[in-house]
Amino acid sequence: MRFCPTCKGTRAAEGTKPRICSACKGTGQLINTRQEGNVAYQEIRNCPECQGQGKFIDKPCKKCQGKGMIDEPEALTVKIPVGADEGMVLRIPEHGHPGPLPDGRAGDLLVIVRTAYDPKFQRSGADLWHKVDLDLIDAVLGTELEVKTLEGSVTVTVPQGTQPEAVLRLSEKGLPYFGEKRRGDLYLRMNVEIPHSLSDEERDIFMNLKRLRGK
Repeated sequence: MRFCPTCKGTRAAEGTKPRICSACKGTGQLINTRQEGNVAYQEIRNCPECQGQGKFIDKPCKKCQGKGMIDEPEALTVKIPVGADEGMVLRIPEHGHPGPLPDGRAGDLLVIVRTAYDPKFQRSGADLWHKVDLDLIDAVLGTELEVKTLEGSVTVTVPQGTQPEAVLRLSEKGLPYFGEKRRGDLYLRMNVEIPHSLSDEERDIFMNLKRLRGK
C-alpha cells in the first residue's frame, strides 16, 4: 500500500481540498472540561460529526476512491553512490508504508546494497581479486600477460619461478573508496596449470630436467 499519487493521500479529488469540520475545527476530537472543586477533569472523544477525521471529503479522488491509498507496485530509480560498501543502507524518504493517521507522512524505504556476483572479480572492501590461469612453463620462465581491469587491459610481468597461489598486486586498480578519491588494489592470484598428460617428447624434456637438477 502507498499513498495515492493523484491526491497525495488527502483523499480529495484533484483540484479540490478537504472541508474542515466546523465542530472540531479539524482536530478530529472534542474536548469537554469541567471543574469540581480544585480538580479539573478533561474528557476527550472523537468528533461524532466527522468520525474523528477532522475533515469532510465532498469530492473523493477517483484514483483511490477517496481512500487516500492504493495497492499498486511502484518502480523507483535509486542512485547508488560511488564506492558504496557491501551492506550499505540507502534511505529513500516517504516511500515506505503510509502513516497510521489520515494524511500522515509515509515512512521511508530502506535499500540495502549487495554486490552482485561477477565471474572475473571478487570483492573485498575496495580491493578486487582476480584468478589468472598460468601455464607451468610461463610460471617457471616468467612471462607477460594481458590482464583486464575495470578501466581496460594492462600488461603484467609475471616473474620467473612464480609459485601456485602466488599473488601479484596492481596498485589502485580496484574500486573507489566511499567518500574518498583513492582506490583499492587489484590482486592477481596465480593458478599454475599442471598438465594432466604429456607427450613422449615433453616427458623426455622433464626427465632431462630432473636429471640436471640431480633428482
